[in-house]
Amino acid sequence: MDLRGAYDVWHRRIFLQNPMHDDGSAPWYQLVREYLGNVSGLRVLEVACGRGGFVRALEQAGARVTGCDFSMEALRAARGKLAGWNTGRASCLVQGDIQCLPFAENTFELVIDCETIEHVPDEQSALREMYRVTRPGGKLLLTTPNYVNMMGAYEVYCKLRHPGHKDDQPFDRRQSFVHILRRMRSAGWSILCTDGTVHQFPVLPGRNPWRWKGLEASPQMRKLLSPIALHYFVMAEKANDSGNGQVASTGVHLGPQ
Repeated sequence: MDLRGAYDVWHRRIFLQNPMHDDGSAPWYQLVREYLGNVSGLRVLEVACGRGGFVRALEQAGARVTGCDFSMEALRAARGKLAGWNTGRASCLVQGDIQCLPFAENTFELVIDCETIEHVPDEQSALREMYRVTRPGGKLLLTTPNYVNMMGAYEVYCKLRHPGHKDDQPFDRRQSFVHILRRMRSAGWSILCTDGTVHQFPVLPGRNPWRWKGLEASPQMRKLLSPIALHYFVMAEKANDSGNGQVASTGVHLGPQ
């Protein structure tokens, strides 16, 4: 079975476990919402849109949103859920590989990519493709797991203790915030700001880790400790291609609300 087929199986299993689950409620999406700003009328691409929860949120905010996913099973679930939610807007859902996106260059004012880059074999191609389809002056809001924390240390322990353990998803790379920042800059992105969410601490083997929600309630403390957050957030910008060092204005004004 190839990677796309493996992800079809994974999405089908996750969807059937809870067909009505709103995947747009995940903690990384909650963080993205803080930086989203006014997206009304903007052309927005969500890469790896999954089962459509955040596509719905973007539609409700007035964006001209396109959802793209590698898995047809994910898109099938998204179409059904969006139809059931009756958003009143025509959703554009497209199958595509983040490493070779099926869109023309300079198409979108905003690209959103949550918890995806770690599941891509060629992450540098993925970051360059998102750069290519973004308009000059447009933004990328990206989240990815970060393992420079106690959860990362616990991952090392589990690997040593259970060397044959397989990840839940078909492909999953362990990486740090330093790694993703370096990759993004190499792809051409200018980093505007960073943040992070979910600070977890393993207590006992086999038990769910303890999450320090009180820390996350303070934006200042959360940003200060973002390098050790489990989910790392980056807002980046595509510079003007004219070579004059200026950034073209697209009307995209994002930032904490």
